[in-house]
Amino acid sequence: MSARRVIVNADDFGLAPAVNEAVERAHREGILTTASLMAGEAGADDAMRRARALPTLRVGLHVVLVHGTPVLAPASIPDLVDAQGQFSKNLAATGVKYFFHPRIRKQLEAEIRAQFARAHAGGIVLDHINAQCHFHLHPTVLGIIIRVAHDYGNPPIRVPYEPFWPSWRANHTRAGARFANAVLLAPWLTLMKARLRAAGIAYNDRVFGLSDVGAMTTERVIAFTRELSDGVTEVFFHAATEHWETMAPELRCYRLEEELAALTSREVAAALRAAGAERIAFSDLRAHAR
Repeated sequence: MSARRVIVNADDFGLAPAVNEAVERAHREGILTTASLMAGEAGADDAMRRARALPTLRVGLHVVLVHGTPVLAPASIPDLVDAQGQFSKNLAATGVKYFFHPRIRKQLEAEIRAQFARAHAGGIVLDHINAQCHFHLHPTVLGIIIRVAHDYGNPPIRVPYEPFWPSWRANHTRAGARFANAVLLAPWLTLMKARLRAAGIAYNDRVFGLSDVGAMTTERVIAFTRELSDGVTEVFFHAATEHWETMAPELRCYRLEEELAALTSREVAAALRAAGAERIAFSDLRAHAR
């Protein structure tokens, strides 16, 4: 077993047919090992059908509590959704609301349980758990996820820690964002890892893709392969075969097709091999919970 292990993941599986097609192609033709399912989105059923036909693709749950669509009817979770039945896009205000209101916490748990249940009903044996906009860093949300995950075999959970210096050396861009992600999130990341260890839940050591969301091009991914270190690194992507008419405005600037190209690039695959990296899934970490 290589000392350098890499999980290559695609977020937003189930968001749209163009995303689902990209996930399938990236796994069949490229380096993708895992994908994270958005259980409430319009393409979720298609995503789960594709997953059942791809037994070597490991699928986790991308818990959505902001910027997305719930599984439960809006009337069941009135404090979580807007007049259109969608989760809020205001992350700061939502985080405060989720922390302070007991009634909202009950609705959160109901929705999170419904997302787990829908994935299970679709034949998904969960490889991992993460969340839209990394909202599982929120202490209230993480606590509920840990509690619900116990009923589904305690799958590993993403820790979204991106180390500053390796990330900076690879790209020399967005220094402020890289610093904030590595340093300002440190207290929350430390608390998260302590809670996961206490619950016996495995997790990755680091990620790449946090500061370059929507721009994981072939050149950038190859640069990241030169910064891999021992342990488990998740490299995550947002890929699609094309932009689609109904996509959210905030996604329109994402270089989705270029991310798919990186996932299927022979040069990227060769760079991973040159780095001595073994591609794995999160579920390969289960026996090594720290």
